Amino acid sequence: MDRVEQISVFLENKAGRLAEVTRILADAKINIRALSLADTSDFGILRLIVNDNAKAKEELRKNGFTVGKTDVVACEVNDQPGGLHHILKILQKANVNVEYMYAFVQQSGHNAVLIFRFDNLDDAVKVLKENNVKVIPGEKLYTI
Repeated sequence: MDRVEQISVFLENKAGRLAEVTRILADAKINIRALSLADTSDFGILRLIVNDNAKAKEELRKNGFTVGKTDVVACEVNDQPGGLHHILKILQKANVNVEYMYAFVQQSGHNAVLIFRFDNLDDAVKVLKENNVKVIPGEKLYTI
């Protein structure tokens, strides 16, 4: 499967809420592989890639958090100037819209992992693969 399951946690924009999420996940022995936090004046959306989605959702919901699930695509790019631009140029040429993205680097100077949310995941995956971009399946990403 070329999709990666991402969980989204809705947070009140107040001190300690993010730490509460990380405490719950730590206590449940859930490892965060990647994250992104976006906020407005009233609330934030914490997007997470974790090693055990089902357990993470269960634990967070038990503790009163609203949790959603979204499919995203992960791909690998060289960790060098222009790496991201190369991928975005491919997507732009194919008229694929990026709704949002975030990235992480495992070891500087090697490869970076880009997490994308597209308006059409299947088309995006097809375009990436046709252009020899390495798409990382969820099973592999959860264990990186």
